[in-house]
Amino acid sequence: MRRYLFTIVVVTVVIAAVVVYLLFDPLQSAFFPRCPFYMLTGFKCPGCGSQRVIHSLLNGDIVAAWHYNAFMVLSLPVIVLYCYAEVMRTRRPALYIRLNSQAAIWGIFAVVVLWWVARNIFGW
Repeated sequence: MRRYLFTIVVVTVVIAAVVVYLLFDPLQSAFFPRCPFYMLTGFKCPGCGSQRVIHSLLNGDIVAAWHYNAFMVLSLPVIVLYCYAEVMRTRRPALYIRLNSQAAIWGIFAVVVLWWVARNIFGW
């Protein structure tokens, strides 16, 4: 029973978030948080623009999403794969173990750091 209740809560929260990001533009709505790293340093973090990416993709504007944060757009299939592996970890333990291996985690970390540096050097 707890598992079903947890699933219902998670699905409800996800649907609510989708509706909020679909209807409200993070650029024009004051209730969306701003990036504290960017506000303090003036440099973009790897996730800067993610809220605008989600809003743009939900509204079908792939070009704008790419402009806000190309890495986030490219990362979405990986994020979906990791969510799938988490949900299916007892049924597909090999996938879960492979995706959560030390090599995979360090590889993702390296790519994120490279994106972080490159987007601030080249102004992406």
